[in-house]
Amino acid sequence: MSEPVRAVIDTNLLVRFLTGDDPVKAADVKRLLLKAEEGSVRLLIPAVVIAELVWVLQSFYKLDRGEIVPLLNAIVHTRGVEVGDRAIVSEAVSLYRDSTIDFIDAWIVAYARQAGVRFVYTFDRKHFKGVEGVEMMHP
Repeated sequence: MSEPVRAVIDTNLLVRFLTGDDPVKAADVKRLLLKAEEGSVRLLIPAVVIAELVWVLQSFYKLDRGEIVPLLNAIVHTRGVEVGDRAIVSEAVSLYRDSTIDFIDAWIVAYARQAGVRFVYTFDRKHFKGVEGVEMMHP
């Protein structure tokens, strides 16, 4: 049996699928995800696609974090899908869910933790206030 085709997917596929704003395209993506679950294709989602997805869902679709987090978790845990930097993405999703910081700041904290770094230089101390395991520093 040959290896499944590996392909990277773009943010707009996830947006169409998750929002259903274009039913035909959403159905196309659903079929593609089913192929991934069956093992006939292996889908790769770059970490930056996850960050862009959150931005689009918040900015254009006005979803709140309570609506976004389950969608992100579903993507990260879909069989046949490889999410880049999965450990960082998963931790960022958890931080985003459990705090008031925005997703990108949660990502920065998760990245620092994964790298074993305690200190983050920033001018935006209030965004990181109360986040355990990192200390904000001024340059």
